[in-house]
Amino acid sequence: MIPEYYILVIGYIFGFYMAWNIGANDVANSMASAVGAKAITIRQAIFIAGILNVAGAVFIGSHVTNTIRKGIVSTDILADPHVALIGALSALLAAALWVSFATWKSLPVSTTHSIVGAMIGFGIMAGGLGVINWVKLAAVVMSWIISPVFSLIISFVMFKAIVKLVMIKQDAFIRALRLSPVFIGLAAFVVVLSFLFKTPLGKTLSIDNWTALLVALILGGAVGYAGKAALKRFVDSDEDDGTEQVFRKIQIGTSCYVALAQGANDVANAIGPLAVIYFLVNTGTVGAKVPVPAWLLLFGGIGIACGIGMAGHRVMETIGTKITTLTNTRGFSVDFAAASTVLLASKMGLPVSTTHAAVGGVLGVGLAGGIEAVNFRIVFQIMLYWVLTVPAAAITAMGLFKVLQLFY
Repeated sequence: MIPEYYILVIGYIFGFYMAWNIGANDVANSMASAVGAKAITIRQAIFIAGILNVAGAVFIGSHVTNTIRKGIVSTDILADPHVALIGALSALLAAALWVSFATWKSLPVSTTHSIVGAMIGFGIMAGGLGVINWVKLAAVVMSWIISPVFSLIISFVMFKAIVKLVMIKQDAFIRALRLSPVFIGLAAFVVVLSFLFKTPLGKTLSIDNWTALLVALILGGAVGYAGKAALKRFVDSDEDDGTEQVFRKIQIGTSCYVALAQGANDVANAIGPLAVIYFLVNTGTVGAKVPVPAWLLLFGGIGIACGIGMAGHRVMETIGTKITTLTNTRGFSVDFAAASTVLLASKMGLPVSTTHAAVGGVLGVGLAGGIEAVNFRIVFQIMLYWVLTVPAAAITAMGLFKVLQLFY
C-alpha cells in the first residue's frame, strides 16, 4: 500500500498538472479576441494573463471550496477516506488528461465541465448511479446551448449597434470618442457587477442586489468618463483606423478583467480536489466544504500561469483567428458578450462556461458579417468536443479509479 504522504505528493503533481491545463486552454477565454483583433500580441497576452490569473487566484479566489464541484455528485461518497483519496486523484488526472488532449488539438473546452465529468465517473465507481444528481447534470448539458446562444445574441446586437451608431458615420472617429463613455461605462458596469456577484470576493462581501447595482452604476459612469479623457490623450485621430484604435484600448481592459476573474473562479477546478486530498491526508476526514490555504491558491495560480506561458497560444489562435476575422470593435463585442452572459446566467442560477460564452461571442460577431464570414467546420468541431467533455472525463476517471485501487 502506498503511504499517504506519497498520495499527497502525487496529488500536488496532478493538481499542478490540472492547473497547467486550465491555463493552457482557458487563457483563450480572456485573451483570444484581443490577440485575434491585434490589440495585443500573443507574447503580451501570455504575460498579462499569467500575472492576472495568479493575482485573481490568490487575492480573489475562494478560501473555501466545495469538495464536489457543482453538487452533481453526492458527498456521501466521501465518507470512506480511502475511497475519497483514490476518487479525488482519479478525478484530477482524468480531467487534466481530457483538457490536455483538447489543448493538443487546439480546441477550447470547459475545464469546469471536465472536473464535473471526472467527479461523476468517480461517483459512479464509488457509489453507483444513485449518487448522481441527474437534474443538475441536465442543467450542465443545457449550458452547452445556453452559454453560446446568450453570448451570440449579445455580441451580435452590440456589434450591430457599434456599426449603426459609429462605423457607418462620416465622422466615425469623433462619434466613437463621443460615445466612448457609454461603451466603457457599460463594460465597467458589467465588470463591477461580475466582481460583486460572480467571484468568491463578492460572495464574501454579501452585498445585496440593489446596492451592487448602485455601486456598479456609479463606478461604471466614473470609469466611462475617465476612459474618454484617457482616449482623447492617447488615441491619434490622424490614424486610418482611429475608430478601431478607440475600441482597441477598451478591449485590452475587458480582456484583463476576464483574465483576473478566470484566475479567481477556475483555480477551484484544480485546487478543489487537491484540497480534498490535502485535508484527508492531514485530518483523515473531509466535509462538504473545506478551507483552502492561501499558499494552495498561489500554487494553483502559478500552475495556471505556467500553462498560459507554455501552451496558451494554441487555443488562443483557434478562437481568435480560425472561427472568423476579428477587429477591435468585434473583439470588444465578444468580450462584453462573454462577461455579460456569465453574469446574467449566474444570477439566473444557470450553470455556464466562460469558454462556451467566448466562442458564442465570436460566432455572433462573425454572423453579423454574414454566414460566409464564419468557419463552421471549426465551430462544429469545437461543439463536438464540448459534448464529449463530460462523458470522456467520466470514463477516464472510472478507469483510473480501478487502476489506483490496485495500488492503494
